[in-house]
Amino acid sequence: MTKQIIIIFFILYFFHLLSAAPADTQQRRRQQEPTYTTFVLNATELPVEDYYDYIIVGGGTAGCPLAATLSHSARVLLLERGGLPHRHPNLMSQEGFLTTLLAANAYDPYSPAQSFTSDDGVPNARGRVLGGSSAINAGFYSRADPEFFTRSGLPWDLNLVNESYEWVERELVFRPHLRTWQSAVRDSLLEAGVSPYNGFTLDHAKGTKIGGSTFDATGTRHSSADLLRHARTTNVKVGIYASVERVLLASSTTSSSSSRVSAIGVLYRDLRGRYHHAMLHSGGEVILSAGAIGSPQLLLLSGMGPRPYLSSWGIPVAHHLPYVGHFLYDNPRNGITIVPSVPLEHSLIQVVGITDSGAYVEAASNVIPFASPPYSVFIRTPSSPLYLTVATLIAKISGPLSSGFLRLGSTDVRLNPVVRFNYFNNPVDVERCVNGSRKIGQMLKSRALNDFKFRNWLGEDDFRFVGPALPQNQDDFLQMADFCRRTVSTIWHYHGGCVVGRVVDRDLKVVGVESLRIVDGSVFSVSPGTNPQATLMMLGRYIGQKIIREREEK
Repeated sequence: MTKQIIIIFFILYFFHLLSAAPADTQQRRRQQEPTYTTFVLNATELPVEDYYDYIIVGGGTAGCPLAATLSHSARVLLLERGGLPHRHPNLMSQEGFLTTLLAANAYDPYSPAQSFTSDDGVPNARGRVLGGSSAINAGFYSRADPEFFTRSGLPWDLNLVNESYEWVERELVFRPHLRTWQSAVRDSLLEAGVSPYNGFTLDHAKGTKIGGSTFDATGTRHSSADLLRHARTTNVKVGIYASVERVLLASSTTSSSSSRVSAIGVLYRDLRGRYHHAMLHSGGEVILSAGAIGSPQLLLLSGMGPRPYLSSWGIPVAHHLPYVGHFLYDNPRNGITIVPSVPLEHSLIQVVGITDSGAYVEAASNVIPFASPPYSVFIRTPSSPLYLTVATLIAKISGPLSSGFLRLGSTDVRLNPVVRFNYFNNPVDVERCVNGSRKIGQMLKSRALNDFKFRNWLGEDDFRFVGPALPQNQDDFLQMADFCRRTVSTIWHYHGGCVVGRVVDRDLKVVGVESLRIVDGSVFSVSPGTNPQATLMMLGRYIGQKIIREREEK
């Protein structure tokens, strides 16, 4: 028993000290230069002033497909604060997923993931690389649920929605090959009553299904940056390491003596600290695609937000928008982690259980390197790394209904704003979390997961947990609700902050400001299905097509 306690102690200790990737062939492999790099420039190489039809701020999940689409009818500048994904070997393989997140740095502009901790005390990360969060995530691809399109507040053309999904999927979506852990999770979901079995499908379907993956058969990552291959190279420039400081605005007086505010360009800074002006041609637009954290932050720093709040920061008020930074959401993640009794492969999310009780259940397995402290009194330091296999079962609630807010932490756009998500403020979210956690409890009792148990000192088979286990009495709602609150973490699906009907209109144009639009997850007050990246990439393509049609009709 003492030996088991010591082992578990080291597991917990080293789990938080990981920084090196496994010495794996794919992990060491350098990726070839993708074709789109022919029009990617370090911001230091861009002119101090230039003019464009569209200036897109944020080369992330939505920004890349948007730029690729618009470049076929207009001159486009895409500005990304980070660098190229293929320059980071860990980023480009599924084995490097956890290492990338553990190495996230809040201040280093070369780190592809920027860490932040919400006011709720939950660690988080946001993409800082071409491809955005689609370049640092677990790769799961699944379309939005049908209800999303009626609840999002946008007038969707569903034929164009399907065409846009298909455009994305032809480039970077693959069918995953299920191995030991994911196959067992699939079977345990079915034993736990999450039915029917829908097989492999990209559509949202209640029951158990295999979704798509943006990792190919070799384990190589594909992200929204790959969609830039479809850009018209003569019409597009992509500036990396370009930190947009603010949207440039101009006001004019109309014939009715009312003041009108318009976006005319952006001010950005390169790594050398030199400022650049990107300006709009007549009839052009600035489009923010900086995400649920970046877009509201940039609006506030540009003088668009609640008048009293901006004044308290000494920011000149260009346009009063009281709801910027409000209605910010994050889907809470809860679950358990076990040390399995058999060797497991790396696997990121491939199977999902879409329950009828407001929760989604997913899973992953990781082989994690760790080393003992150099002067351990318990064990001798090994000459080579040790590896620990852990497997997780995750419950994510649909929704959520609890919302928070974003506030400035600094007037420096490179620093994270202050974010609070107010997890479980709404009792419906608590109920959904309890339902999802109970479903995990049912899965742990399934025959499909028996092979991952250890024989304990009483001669009984049981799981070895890393971190908190589920309460023993899972019928006790209060105990389960307490578990949800104690173990809450993020699944990186935050959204809102510039929601439709409050900050942007049904065409995603910023209310009261001309030539300024927002195309990213900040406009949504509802989360699209189990995982948002499919819908955000679709959104970039979809809005690009809509804008082209608008131009043609003028």
